[in-house]
Amino acid sequence: MSNPGDGASAVVAGRLTVGAEAPAFTLDDEAGAPVSLSDFGGRPVLVYFYPKADSAACTTQACGLRDILGDIGDTAVVGISPDPPDKQARFAQRYGLGFPLLCDADHLVAEAYGVWVRRSINGRPFMGVERAAFLVDGDRTLRDVWYRVSPKDTPKLVLKSVTGS
Repeated sequence: MSNPGDGASAVVAGRLTVGAEAPAFTLDDEAGAPVSLSDFGGRPVLVYFYPKADSAACTTQACGLRDILGDIGDTAVVGISPDPPDKQARFAQRYGLGFPLLCDADHLVAEAYGVWVRRSINGRPFMGVERAAFLVDGDRTLRDVWYRVSPKDTPKLVLKSVTGS
């Protein structure tokens, strides 16, 4: 679900909103090469954050996005997690993802996007990445923002936003 926004407020309770400027970043991809948001030359970019490469939910999300690449025109897709490049490379190769997976080991980019949060598994609290997706227009304006997005819903939401259907 998109967070409503008129562009007047960039952050609501630590969260980015529609109309805000997407935080710039440069992170290493699965091959160790730097990738920046500005590298996409004015194209729309889906920047999505996921907790852990090759987990069941993250695989569902990544493969769903891979499967819609041909349906979203010139929109690029970039996945970001704290995983090291070698783990990202194995994940991308295993599933033939076809888009960059970036390493945010120090979680600075996740913090800038408001997705480095307190989580809990089996009652054990820890800090980690909350699954989220951001559709960034070519001018770095956030067109759509989905926090706590379902892995299965991510491709459907992106398709609807990009194609209008």
